Amino acid sequence: MQHFASDNYAGICPEALAALLAANDGHVRSYGDDEWTLQAADRLRELFETDCDVYFVFNGTAANSLALAALCQSYHSVICHHLAHVETDECGAPEFFSNGAKLLAVGGEQGKLTPAAIVEAVTRRSDIHHPKPKVVTLTQATEVGTVYRPDELRALADAAHERGLRVHMDGARFANAVAGLGLSPAEMTWRAGVDVLCFGGTKMGLPVGEAVVFFDRRLAEDFSYRCKQAGQLASKMRFLSAPWLGILENGTWLRHAAHANAMARRLAAGVAEVAGLPALFPVDANGVFVRLPGRIEEGLRERGWLFYNFIGAGGARFMCGWDTAPETVDRLVGDVRELARES
Repeated sequence: MQHFASDNYAGICPEALAALLAANDGHVRSYGDDEWTLQAADRLRELFETDCDVYFVFNGTAANSLALAALCQSYHSVICHHLAHVETDECGAPEFFSNGAKLLAVGGEQGKLTPAAIVEAVTRRSDIHHPKPKVVTLTQATEVGTVYRPDELRALADAAHERGLRVHMDGARFANAVAGLGLSPAEMTWRAGVDVLCFGGTKMGLPVGEAVVFFDRRLAEDFSYRCKQAGQLASKMRFLSAPWLGILENGTWLRHAAHANAMARRLAAGVAEVAGLPALFPVDANGVFVRLPGRIEEGLRERGWLFYNFIGAGGARFMCGWDTAPETVDRLVGDVRELARES
């Protein structure tokens, strides 16, 4: 039975698995000095149309935390949305790896930061008793499934750069955002002013692994040492990097992301039609948020469906993955219909 609690529930996509198995052949150099890692980094440079610096790490928390630590000192602060994953779900890791840089959480409609919120956070205080803002981190797609358009990104980046701040993008679902907008990865990152991207691989169908992409190579100085110190330098790096070759080939990553997005739209439309329950936020990516009546929510759980209640913004959260089947979506919608009739 497929579930909707997390897009991490899905297994390894066939393309990534084939690339992983192909890399499991003979003895090769370790710690990233292998042909798969070098090729994967080059493929990402081609994808982003720029000579970026690329590092592969095990998970998103490490990617975000180490990237943010590279952008600021311990006495600095990082401006983020109050629903951002770095604020709500990373157990203080950004503060830990930066030796104390403080997260400054601000509001914003639909899970998005605004230039005004950045300016307010920067200008609120400038005395030495307050951590100095140094970085803006934004989530693409956001934690409520919305997507920043390039003009929004540019406005945020301009507001940040004009005040001497760097821009970091948490791209755990970057693929879904790109597929949703139909724009190039370059248009949605460095061309819009993003300095560093943490490109999520796990939710795209990789077994494990994220890519930290520095569009300004100067910002990556000594980053390899940070990875080593944090236990993120894989000795058998080929098994982190090779699956990227599988999903980057022939646009596989975009195809899987587009499918997940389509399943989310199918689910949102179905629930709205059969129960009159519209999504709480625009369905721009692969997440659906809806406020379920208690009886329907309880009934779905009794029937074995797994999904989260999203504490930050309220409602139930349903995430679709690269392998979510239309039949699974229709079965869930059917159960919602039956429970709505019984209520």
